[in-house]
Amino acid sequence: MSLIFEKSTSGRRGARLPESDVPATAHLPEQYLRAQPAELPEVSEAEAIRHFTNLSHRNFAVDRNFYPLGSCTMKYNPKVCEEVVRLEGFSALHPLLPQLRGGGLLTQGALQVVYETERLLSEITGMAEFTMQPMAGAHGELTGVMLIAAYHRKRGNRKTKVIIPDSAHGTNPASAAIAGYGVVSVPTDSNGVMDMKEFERVLDSEVAAVMLTCPNTLGLFNPNLRTMAERVHNVDGLMYCDGANLNAILGQCRPGDIGFNVVHVNLHKTFATPHGGGGPGAGPVGVSEQLRDLLPTSLVVKRSDGTFALEYGRSGSIGYVAPFYGNFGIILRAYAYILLLGKEGLIRVSENAVLNANYIMHRLKDYYDLPYNRSCMHECVFSASRQMKNGVHAMDIAKALIDEGFHPPTVYFPLIVKEALMIEPTETESKETLDAFCDAMIRIAERAEQDPADFAARPRSTPVSRLDEVAAARKAKVRA
Repeated sequence: MSLIFEKSTSGRRGARLPESDVPATAHLPEQYLRAQPAELPEVSEAEAIRHFTNLSHRNFAVDRNFYPLGSCTMKYNPKVCEEVVRLEGFSALHPLLPQLRGGGLLTQGALQVVYETERLLSEITGMAEFTMQPMAGAHGELTGVMLIAAYHRKRGNRKTKVIIPDSAHGTNPASAAIAGYGVVSVPTDSNGVMDMKEFERVLDSEVAAVMLTCPNTLGLFNPNLRTMAERVHNVDGLMYCDGANLNAILGQCRPGDIGFNVVHVNLHKTFATPHGGGGPGAGPVGVSEQLRDLLPTSLVVKRSDGTFALEYGRSGSIGYVAPFYGNFGIILRAYAYILLLGKEGLIRVSENAVLNANYIMHRLKDYYDLPYNRSCMHECVFSASRQMKNGVHAMDIAKALIDEGFHPPTVYFPLIVKEALMIEPTETESKETLDAFCDAMIRIAERAEQDPADFAARPRSTPVSRLDEVAAARKAKVRA
């Protein structure tokens, strides 16, 4: 495919601007203007449209094919939710419209959506209250640790460290460190969960919190959570739930009932809103009763007359963590998704997600190593160690999958699994899709045994095959 610059022909135009109806003037001093005109491509409207349409077809999206990216829940977004967010009463709102006075009625629907989404998430997770401000999962995670730090300051506790399993998302230790805590990493035991003996050894009065992903990044549920929560609470510590994998337990169990005090929810994972490309996202944070007063300013409240407004000035609040009130369009999509499915639908989400992951695990475990051979939750983690003996690595398998028409799963995470292949099918994929994917993975495993040299040239179906990814990251070429 040619670059649009290569299609450029001098004098050709794809747009015409109306004549200016104001006097021409230089708004910028001469030293700030370009010495020469920008070398933009000159193409017709048809050429521009065709170029960018064809370019978009080269993108891989969940709307086009199976996207089994583990620990990121790249699930299909129902189009009815997109219709809801396009309703003019929502899409035409300006964030500075008044809450109540004057044109306040224009914002009451939006405030009601935020308020009711908070209530729904509180019920789903077993939390006392939510803030919808955080604008991504990692942002919500940091907000949650800030709430934990504020709780201990308020109580005069001397807390210096946070316990985190070695299988955690990398943002967990980052958030703890930004909040001023030291990180204590606890290894994973032979069952794929945090080692209880080591946990008990490092647990003391200086532990501010334990941060756990539930289920964890190996796709496994920790049966010791209640016991851990009890022991953490005994030293006045708090339990933090990284809710990235909430998709696996919807309607099955609630973090608050298990003993978690803080949970962040990735709306762009569990509740089927657009995901990827750096955003948009949303990472609402829920807290148990003793942390309610610490939630960020502001919070949506329902007044006695039935109207909604933003509440400011709660004593002890950690203050603002985002401008305005989070990513409203994402919150609205999640609200529509929850109402669309209802209680029984959300339960089926987790049931089907777990069923699909276990189906893939059982179909592929004879072809790829399975480090933790037990029933999984929403995702399964294999190792390409067997293939590596023939010189075929997890990255080679990922590249070969592209030629099979599938987006590769997550590779090399979690870090505790050598040559990791993390596969998450989500609940929306049919058995036929899963079988086609498994068949492709089996063909790749067989090729790794019979012709490992073949992988050096994979993928063959893309405009470029193998890039030097390290050089691309460290020596990025951002201009011609």
